[in-house]
Amino acid sequence: MVRSVCMRLLPILLALPSGIAWAETERQQELRHLVKHDCGSCHGLTLQGGLGPSLTPDRLKPFTAEQLAMTIVHGRPGTAMPPWLPFLSETEAVWLAQGLKEGVFP
Repeated sequence: MVRSVCMRLLPILLALPSGIAWAETERQQELRHLVKHDCGSCHGLTLQGGLGPSLTPDRLKPFTAEQLAMTIVHGRPGTAMPPWLPFLSETEAVWLAQGLKEGVFP
């Protein structure tokens, strides 16, 4: 599964010019798609939980966006949660984590 995700994201990442602003609308749409389809494959399409835990605002309340971002970029060793650092910057991971905490996904 991780390999197929890598293969889908690699062309997108290679096409991005270096120094691109992470908050550009097109990139945000790509990140939203990633949350729904890639995160959703384990955490449930509505992020209510599945193989992985729920990613609802109530569930994530005890954690800071920075703590969640570290989990996103480094994964969780010993679990099915892979590291996403090869595909996301730390800034993008914080943006995703803030969105999850605020309930803006999916």
